[in-house]
Amino acid sequence: MDMASIECVSYSDSMDDDDDDGVGVGGVSHLPRPILVKPSSAAAAVNVVVVSAGSGGKAGGGGGGVGVVAGAPAVPPATSVHELLECPVCTNSMYPPIHQLGHWEPEELPSMLSVILLECQNGHTLCSTCKTRVHNRCPTCRQELGDIRCLALEKVAESLELPCKYYSLGCPEIFPYYSKLKHESQCNFRPYNCPYAGSECSVVGDIPFLVAHLRDDHKVDMHSGCTFNHRYVKSNPREVENATWMLTVFHCFGQYFCLHFEAFQLGVAPVYMAFLRFMGDENDARNYSYSLEVGANGRKMIWEGTPRSIRDSHRKVRDSHDGLIIQRNMALFFSGGERKELKLRVTGRIWKEQQNPDSGACIPNLFS
Repeated sequence: MDMASIECVSYSDSMDDDDDDGVGVGGVSHLPRPILVKPSSAAAAVNVVVVSAGSGGKAGGGGGGVGVVAGAPAVPPATSVHELLECPVCTNSMYPPIHQLGHWEPEELPSMLSVILLECQNGHTLCSTCKTRVHNRCPTCRQELGDIRCLALEKVAESLELPCKYYSLGCPEIFPYYSKLKHESQCNFRPYNCPYAGSECSVVGDIPFLVAHLRDDHKVDMHSGCTFNHRYVKSNPREVENATWMLTVFHCFGQYFCLHFEAFQLGVAPVYMAFLRFMGDENDARNYSYSLEVGANGRKMIWEGTPRSIRDSHRKVRDSHDGLIIQRNMALFFSGGERKELKLRVTGRIWKEQQNPDSGACIPNLFS
């Protein structure tokens, strides 16, 4: 859609000792088996890791022995076992087949959970996702890769506890290895995706960073205040195929809100839609409400609702129809009957809900 044809005017757990002898498939020696003692406190990710010596090994020597890592702090998460569980190619943590974790809903899982922990004939490991990237050759020794799963290392991971990968952003949580990934996909400290809807944008960051990104890179209009009055002008109102316009970011109550206006096909009917998104998490978004109004010629349409968090994608919000939807014929009526040009004036207001200390209910704060 030609953006030049749009005008916006703004007004306003230790592991069990099995009888393993350290020999894997085909008589190939595996990595030394660690005995992990789970931390008794959430203040440490790993307390002690004891690595059992291989046959003929000497303590403290290069042939094996006993190594102790004691009192390692949770931040940063650096242990030899943890590093063994990182794919040397993509550096992501490696996980067993997804059928072992089938109680999760597929849409909740990152694609990384389909990864299988594989090893070459020399015992080097990598994730199955990267197998094709290295053309079926071990990136460490260049031996041909088979489909050998490293079950011993998968069992080691069951006893490992690690902090959330967003610890540097403020998350204090520690999880068993196989539970960590689910949490990270929903962690409140994870970065936000850029909310710009006019094109695909892969930028992520915190809210202040994204606000600056929207202003400087996407050239989005920025306004202060909790009321707005926009006029949308479109020279060809019949051109509605996947038109996506994000027009304004508003700053009020110390928060940022994104106003979206776009045209798309709803079934066979062309429609226009306006909605508001909150730049923050869903729980915080519920503290606010907004209204949108459009009309002319003695008629008007009013929408009131709660802004959606930018954790929900622009497409998810649009497909849920959670906003003010205007049929094209009605939009043309509001434009004064002129079928050659769309002229819509959309006004709106954002307000904060106040908590009623007696009932626990929210009441609107209309005077902020």
